[in-house]
Amino acid sequence: MKKNIFLMLLIFVFQFFGQLVMAKQSAYFEKGFNLFKNNKHEESKIFFERDIVFNPKNEESYLYLAKIFNKDENEEQEEINLNNVLLLNPKNDEAIYMLILLKIKQSDYDHVKKLIDQFSMVCKSLCYKKTKIQKSFKKLIPENEKNNN
Repeated sequence: MKKNIFLMLLIFVFQFFGQLVMAKQSAYFEKGFNLFKNNKHEESKIFFERDIVFNPKNEESYLYLAKIFNKDENEEQEEINLNNVLLLNPKNDEAIYMLILLKIKQSDYDHVKKLIDQFSMVCKSLCYKKTKIQKSFKKLIPENEKNNN
């Protein structure tokens, strides 16, 4: 009988502790998101990073970090975070779109072609930007590469 009570008490403690940890994780993302909306990007970055420590599968935190690094013009960190988003969710059309823009900026045309194809298959909320991307991409391709395609 004592073992059952102890076991139930132990389960209750773990369940309570788990709920506290989950609430804290959510609080980090929410705090970061609110700061981001108020254009306090450096402050919000800290909270997104904390959220990732507790919840490494939160693609939204990686996406907002990528947006912050985009504004800071830190292409390397932006790309790392976008790749993390796509690793967690290959159908995240916003991350694909941002990565397309980054790869166009970096003149990585082969990668852009693949990303545009991927974007075409998964786009949900940003489908209207597909033709804009394709037009931008075609303008950037050197003339000799256009003839090869």
